Amino acid sequence: MQSFKRLNTLTGWLVFAVALFTYAMTVERTASFWDCGEFIACSFKLQVPHPPGAPFFLLLGRLFSMMSFGDLTSVAYWVNMASVLASAFTIAFLFWTITMLSQKLLGKAERDYTTADTLLVIGTGAVGALAYTFSDTFWFSAVEAEVYGMSSFFTAIVVWAAFKWERIEDEAAANRWLIFIAYLTGLSIGVHLLNLVTLPALALIYYFKKYPKPTFWGGATAFGIGLVILGIINSGIIPGLPGMAFAFERFFVNTLGLPFTSGAIFFTVVFLGAIVYGIIWSARQKRVVLNTSLLALAFVLIGYASYMQVLVRADFNPPINENDPSDELNFLSYLRREQYGSRSLLYGPVFTARPIDQKQGAPMWKKQGNKYVVFDHQPEYVYAPGDEMLFPRVYSSQQNHPALYRQMLGLAEGQKPTMGDNLKFMFNYQLGHMWWRYLMWNFAGRESDEEGAGYLLPWSTDQGAPDLLKTNKARDNFYMLPFVLGLFGITFQYFRRRRDFLIVGLLFLFTGIALQVFLNSPPSEPRERDYIYVGSFYFFAMWLGLGVMSIAEGLRSALKSDVARNGVVAGVCLLVPVMMGAKSWDNHNRDKRYQSVDFAKNLLNSCAPNAVLFTGGDNDTFPLWYVQEVEGFRRDVRVCNLSLLGTEWYIQQMKRKTYESEALPISLEFDNFNKGKNDIVPFYEVPGVKNGIDLKQYINLIKTSSPAVQVPLTNGDMTSILPSSVLFLPIDKAAVDKANFVPAALRPLMKDTLQWTIGKKDLYKPDLIMLDMIATNNWKRPIYFSSTLASDNYLSLKNYMQLEGYAYRLMPVAVPGATDGYVNSDIMYTNMTKKTFWREFNNPDVYYDETYKGPPVISARIAFFRLADQFIREGRKDKALEVLNYSLKVIPDKAIPYDQISSNYVRFLFEVGDSKKALEIAEVMATRADQDLTYAKSGNGRFGSPDSDLYILQTIVEACKEAKQTAAANKYEAIFQKHINAFG
Repeated sequence: MQSFKRLNTLTGWLVFAVALFTYAMTVERTASFWDCGEFIACSFKLQVPHPPGAPFFLLLGRLFSMMSFGDLTSVAYWVNMASVLASAFTIAFLFWTITMLSQKLLGKAERDYTTADTLLVIGTGAVGALAYTFSDTFWFSAVEAEVYGMSSFFTAIVVWAAFKWERIEDEAAANRWLIFIAYLTGLSIGVHLLNLVTLPALALIYYFKKYPKPTFWGGATAFGIGLVILGIINSGIIPGLPGMAFAFERFFVNTLGLPFTSGAIFFTVVFLGAIVYGIIWSARQKRVVLNTSLLALAFVLIGYASYMQVLVRADFNPPINENDPSDELNFLSYLRREQYGSRSLLYGPVFTARPIDQKQGAPMWKKQGNKYVVFDHQPEYVYAPGDEMLFPRVYSSQQNHPALYRQMLGLAEGQKPTMGDNLKFMFNYQLGHMWWRYLMWNFAGRESDEEGAGYLLPWSTDQGAPDLLKTNKARDNFYMLPFVLGLFGITFQYFRRRRDFLIVGLLFLFTGIALQVFLNSPPSEPRERDYIYVGSFYFFAMWLGLGVMSIAEGLRSALKSDVARNGVVAGVCLLVPVMMGAKSWDNHNRDKRYQSVDFAKNLLNSCAPNAVLFTGGDNDTFPLWYVQEVEGFRRDVRVCNLSLLGTEWYIQQMKRKTYESEALPISLEFDNFNKGKNDIVPFYEVPGVKNGIDLKQYINLIKTSSPAVQVPLTNGDMTSILPSSVLFLPIDKAAVDKANFVPAALRPLMKDTLQWTIGKKDLYKPDLIMLDMIATNNWKRPIYFSSTLASDNYLSLKNYMQLEGYAYRLMPVAVPGATDGYVNSDIMYTNMTKKTFWREFNNPDVYYDETYKGPPVISARIAFFRLADQFIREGRKDKALEVLNYSLKVIPDKAIPYDQISSNYVRFLFEVGDSKKALEIAEVMATRADQDLTYAKSGNGRFGSPDSDLYILQTIVEACKEAKQTAAANKYEAIFQKHINAFG
């Protein structure tokens, strides 16, 4: 018995060491894309990230950041190491959980274990734990500063503790474990809410131990109680307690006339006092269940108290302070994630529905004077009969989503979806594409790292596949061996221990399928979402480990020696995770990958001093926050995220000084942009201003809520409108000349007025605030628009913009014909060749996935393309050649394969006299396009975009014809014609 316990403990630490080594060797050295830059910046200075926040994660991240010892460039590495360590512990607890489950299947007391039994149990745990170590999704989360690695740790330790509690006979000692689980659950809330979905299944562990002869209804009741506990924590504690505190707050302030926060303090004192009294009373009365329950609640609250960090830090108003949860109002909104809206789950509209009426919903409160007042209500839309259905899956009417629904379901324009269409979308896309595909990525193999890539089957081959697909580092075929082991484990546990099978099965379903049903995915996402379902992959790994026992049992009659059989089976099965690790190492190794941070620096360095820079999504913004907040890079530039500029709290933050950046020139007051105010400013043409309206005058009319720019709504309220599709702004030439940023050659083109057609379209709040800044700024601060923005974000001002690198600068001059902005070649040359960073971007051994091949590469190649084109137009071909060669040096094909933009280099290289390099690039790109299109036509799969490949071929053909390269033109024309009929 002692030898098994010792070996079990030592092996658990051994798999921990393997995982720690794996993740530490492959960890990202800096801030990767998506939320990581935000989390690292917020950890470093304990700021407030997007709701509902991750305060406990940030506190640990802050501790790890101290390991940098003042080296700001290594802060990101150490915060990433917090995920590494948490993920390695996840693997250790997974091992010990699997060995506990396998011991139950063995059905022996530990004192009776033979060497063969020990080998089998330890081998089972090692195979399952190591397979999860090298699984695609978990490895991805383990090596970056995201919450999912630490969230998995809390899932692992809570489930391990629950099974550990099950084995303890002494009730007093067992109750301590229940309180420990409650504390861990409370702490996990401060990392991510995913851990809560395990509670209903854990309630069954409690029931099966307390009731040795379970019944169906008893189990159903226990499961229901688990759901209630989940609801109490998720709705009653997390947003519920702050909600009740605010109800007391309103009563104390509005009715009793007491100062702000008095009601919240009273509620907190009374609530905590009641719990303390209940604990003491139940102990004296020897009410064990009540006492344990109250202690568990208390420890959940102690863990949940990490959210005090949010309130405290928000009150200091740090530079990153999302939702500004510094008071009861905003804190409640923060916890409820109100900025993300809601999705109908049981009954609601479908994507073809249009509101026919609007009712007042929940009141929206604000502080006014010394009271709380209702300033508006949440809108509740009313739909026509037949526009709503039960269990709506096809619900999203966001831009492009209706077209995607129709494409996926084969619906004609205007045709309403049926319940059959609704369920088809759920099974095919939500459960098939958005969950099953991810499960198979992890346990069967991944086709590639392209967005939407499928999974591989054992018979999937590289025959006929394009070269880039064959060499794609993320193309890992596991021959379904991990998946088959998991199926064996499922079958074995089902027939041997149905209670445990039910528990693990519910955990698997709740963290996978049930979660997908709850999240109700729209038809497109900004990125692959496999990390959300990492919990279900964790529980499948348990079955994968138990598959070792299944095989050993199946070979019992073939191999009589228990030691030999169990040793051979465990050894052979260990080759499965070894294979997974060997195949997956290259596409999970993030060592020497810096381009997310370098991209941010290149974007900031595209701006003049003291600039305002408009950016779009997470990847345009979070890396910039990181380099400014952590590394202190270009803090004079104010990054203004348009995704957040529609929120009142963010606009308020933009109106104050931060670091070297002065407050942004926003003239509108809080009541002009408060929640629900001017969210949408509809276009409503007024005859008197049809030919144009002065922008400064218009903003002032909005500011004063003038009836001149307002119309009544059906409910009687007034709303601001855009009365003309044409705007004009008088140009203060003296201010422009003083700023001295207009090139001398363009100065004669400057007119007295900047006039443009913004279009007959509605304005959204970010558009209104941008227009306010443009009108109020009077050319004092440089205003830039990131080149990664969507076309609508440029406010139809592109012909008044000057490209200076990765960003366009708003100018008081329009160059005729420059519909996509005009290039200031001298400034852009300096920015692109002297002020840019390209660390390891030319290293073919560094792994860059599709995220890195997106904005960083596309922005860079487009910028080099525009700059070379401008030099050629100016007759400076030597400069154009220098720029092209520099581009090919810092972003070579061997590291980052040529893309659609690169095909334009062929024409440029011909024009500057380097025909050899032009033909080399043409040959490489045409061959790849031919391979991609041939592969797509074969029906075996798709790699790349047919439209993109056809564009590449057409561009190369035209370039060769212009350069009189007849042989090459004919060759590539033949390839193009071969495919054009198939793809149109």
